[in-house]
Amino acid sequence: MDLFGTAGIRGDARTRVTPELALAVGRAAGADATELVVGRDGRETGAALVAAVEAGAESAGATVRRVGVVPTPTLAFASRGRRGIQVTASHNPPQDNGLKLFVDGEEYDGEAERRVEERVAEGLEPTTWDEWGDATSFDPLADYRDAVAAYARQHGPAPDGQTVVVDCGNGMASLATPQVLRALGAHVVALNANVDGHFPGRPSKPTPETLGDLMAFVADHGNCIGIAHDGDADRIVVVDGDGEVVHEDTVLAIVAEHYVRIADVSDPVVVTTPNASGRIDERVDAAGGRVERVKLGSLHEGIAAAREAGGDVVFAGEPWKHIHPYFGPWIDGVASAALLSTLVADRGLPALREPVSERPYRKVSVDCPDDAKVKTMELVGKRLPALYPEADVNTEYGVRVNFADGSWALVRPSGTEPYVRVYAESDDVDALVGRVVECVESAVADVS
Repeated sequence: MDLFGTAGIRGDARTRVTPELALAVGRAAGADATELVVGRDGRETGAALVAAVEAGAESAGATVRRVGVVPTPTLAFASRGRRGIQVTASHNPPQDNGLKLFVDGEEYDGEAERRVEERVAEGLEPTTWDEWGDATSFDPLADYRDAVAAYARQHGPAPDGQTVVVDCGNGMASLATPQVLRALGAHVVALNANVDGHFPGRPSKPTPETLGDLMAFVADHGNCIGIAHDGDADRIVVVDGDGEVVHEDTVLAIVAEHYVRIADVSDPVVVTTPNASGRIDERVDAAGGRVERVKLGSLHEGIAAAREAGGDVVFAGEPWKHIHPYFGPWIDGVASAALLSTLVADRGLPALREPVSERPYRKVSVDCPDDAKVKTMELVGKRLPALYPEADVNTEYGVRVNFADGSWALVRPSGTEPYVRVYAESDDVDALVGRVVECVESAVADVS
């Protein structure tokens, strides 16, 4: 049974993430918990799924702490010292829902997920009738917002009077980001800032294609920045004063460099993923730190491995998603919004971007049947290095070739779709992508 993807369990609420599954997962998680915090985002199917999770957890003997409709980072914040389940499908469409499981503020690792999967597959029975748990309610949202604001104040001047346009996407950021930024002194213009599980303002996934209103508003008003979130507020997208989306790797580079420069440790480490740009390495290196890469969806495992090797992890991130270890071990778009607002207030976004090498970047998907991916990647692992004998090659998470001028290309199989992904960054990105795609297409054809 493969319940978990790279970020919890997700799917259609009628056919995959059903009340029956939610009850089974709640019972499986509740078997490990004395106390289980349960919350949800604003999706229409959330109330029923939360009820099922609660019933499952209580029937396993756990006491449920209901926190209601909250951002996923707030649920993670509330799960410190205990376990938690957030009912959310993050940036998926409105008919979907999902389950994210936490322990002590951190998403479940692979071992904990396998334990849940095994219990669900076995059909775990309820505990004895006189050991069932019950439920109480509490509201962690105000404490969470105060904690984010206090954390941001440690990193720079308050953004007093700075205009920040926040597109909440009718999602959970509506309850947190505008309030935190106003507490910091910013002048906040909030778009789509009512919680609505139909996502009427725009699709839940914030991309350049879906953020037209935010981009136009920022461009028209000038002297401001824009911030957008996904449905559960763990992702962040930044829009500059010209109304253009700032590349996600540039945002990672800015935040990573900041954390390394202020770190009072001997070995500051930034954890990121294989598809992340070399611009991150350049800025981290310039600040005196180093970068460790881990496969997509495994930031927590990467943090643990880096710490075990003796490094001090000061920041971890993959495109759109950031972990601020000195604040908490969870992915937190609200904390990123607050931190970036203070950095922009201190130096301005153009000055923060100026030292970052923003080479052209492309991502291409090559059709590849699921059953051909392993052999295709084996061929690519032989052929791509032969095409570029001058490049440094890393095959730990796909096949990545790194060039002396900072250019790079990565080939990796999709974990959810019948594609092999090609990522590349170069001053001549079209030529690099074209040659790498030809290599991948040839491998697919030979395997098929």
